[in-house]
Amino acid sequence: MKITMAHGSGGEETSKLIGDIFEAAFSNPVLDRMEDAAVVAGSQRIAVTTDSFVVTPLFFPGGDIGRLCVCGTVNDLLMSGADPKYLTCGFILEEGADTEALKHIAASMAETAAEAGVCIVAGDTKVVEGNGGIYINTSGVGFVPQGRDIGAACCRPGDAILVSGSLGDHHAAILSSRMGIENQIQSDCAPLVEMVKNMEQEGIRIHAMRDITRGGLATIANEWAERCGLGICLEEKAIPVSPMVQSFCQILGLDPLYMGNEGKMAVAVDKNDEERALRCIRKSRYGQRAAVIGHIAENGQKTVTIRTALGGERVVSKLYGEGLPRIC
Repeated sequence: MKITMAHGSGGEETSKLIGDIFEAAFSNPVLDRMEDAAVVAGSQRIAVTTDSFVVTPLFFPGGDIGRLCVCGTVNDLLMSGADPKYLTCGFILEEGADTEALKHIAASMAETAAEAGVCIVAGDTKVVEGNGGIYINTSGVGFVPQGRDIGAACCRPGDAILVSGSLGDHHAAILSSRMGIENQIQSDCAPLVEMVKNMEQEGIRIHAMRDITRGGLATIANEWAERCGLGICLEEKAIPVSPMVQSFCQILGLDPLYMGNEGKMAVAVDKNDEERALRCIRKSRYGQRAAVIGHIAENGQKTVTIRTALGGERVVSKLYGEGLPRIC
């Protein structure tokens, strides 16, 4: 089998590639949880994550690759219940990369790290032949308080599922830039530290969190269903999508359920904490359009269904094939 672009889409092919090769080769109790960050033992419990960023264009409405890489890494740590602390960054620069662009990217990284309350503590730079491209690999470390256990396997029947805002903004912003389509759509690229801390301080019983990146909400919901062994029911009318992104999707035949984001999360909370969790997210800087969009079902079907705007019901699968465009 040869690697195709579909293997990087975050959908079914990505899951199969990870399961057949990487999970099989590196299997251990920590890795096998397959969360956004690994929670491991140390001087205290720590979470460790790594990611690579290959977005085109480097600068897009609402952000750039520098802000993107910090937000992506910080958010992965947050989703595992960690307090993000330290980042490393490795730059792979193609010959011909512009130093002024690189300065802008570095400044953006520093500004975003300060906003998220993390320090960039180590890095590396390599230069390779090419056409001026810039790629960034990051690793992140955070501390996990004793007693905090967050992950898809912790979901329980009746849990409420919330999203922190409208879907598809980042995906649409990147695609618009590539296609030269003029609109006002901005990337949602943002660190989610404040809204997570607000929920923690309020004592919300959080069972699972994921940032909604490649593969979209549909893929994340299916992964949760598989790992908790229960069904997930979503409400189409409740899922927030901005009018501009909705129109963009209608023109290009896209589905917001499968579109990537870089400043949105899905969270499963105890059913009795639903309203408090919603208030906590909405009072946060990036959570004004948060909504309750579904719940964990009482049965063990391991499937995701959605009640449509017309009142029908259909099964929602993972992203299959290549998700266009590559957005991180």
